[in-house]
Amino acid sequence: MVQIKNPEQIAKMREAGLVVAAIHAATREAAVPGATTKDLDQVARKVLAEHDAKPNFLGYGGFPATICTSVNEVVVHGIPSDDVVLKDGDVISIDCGAIIDGWHGDAAYTAFVGSGHSPELIELSRVTEESMWAGIAAMKQGDRLVDVSRAIETYIRRQPKPGGGKYGIIEDYGGHGIGTEMHMDPHLLNYVDRRRGKGPKLVPGFCLAIEPMVSLGTPRTEVLSDEWTVITTDGTWSSHWEHSVALTEQGPLVLTSPDGGKAKLAELGVTAAPDPLA
Repeated sequence: MVQIKNPEQIAKMREAGLVVAAIHAATREAAVPGATTKDLDQVARKVLAEHDAKPNFLGYGGFPATICTSVNEVVVHGIPSDDVVLKDGDVISIDCGAIIDGWHGDAAYTAFVGSGHSPELIELSRVTEESMWAGIAAMKQGDRLVDVSRAIETYIRRQPKPGGGKYGIIEDYGGHGIGTEMHMDPHLLNYVDRRRGKGPKLVPGFCLAIEPMVSLGTPRTEVLSDEWTVITTDGTWSSHWEHSVALTEQGPLVLTSPDGGKAKLAELGVTAAPDPLA
């Protein structure tokens, strides 16, 4: 069952989303050569404490940290560690969440550590991020879940990959509903699978975590022996972007974006819903 939220509940999710945005800002600044991924986890813990918020990753299914830190060929669910030291040229995706009064926020971004990144890697992150925004812009009242999947896939497929070939849209992981739990129905594919049908209709109060994951090669992944870390099977590097979004009577509200998605959605011809906390 899809959990439909009322305006007051969406406002509470916006509070949680702004904490996630603060974690993003702090960890992005700290993701420099020489820092460990455990250092970044400590930064996130400090931000959560400053906002009197709870982590939704720590202890989730036994996960041992506050954030996921996925470096280079790691797609998702990388465990922060003192042994993973960031170096110049690395790419890191940081996925994190927060809980305020029982309501969840969840978002991820990809960052470049230091300098010297190839145009291919820079384009990979851009394509992944822009496909996320294409999916957000497709959250329209009366449309179906598959319309969001189609918007994400269509954007990625239309982008030429430097050096030729195709981007790998990760098959085993996708977006999800969010609210009183971090992962809720429905599961959101980042591509269209006709066997799954059109999915539920999008109505006001519908909240989704939209999160494309894209690699420079294969769409296939495997899980390492720690039972969390997910890598591409061919070792190609990947990118991961995510925002939590609420559909309201006035349009989409990007709960985990500082401006509620207003500026980026305007570029796409979509008016973001008013921020309930403004």
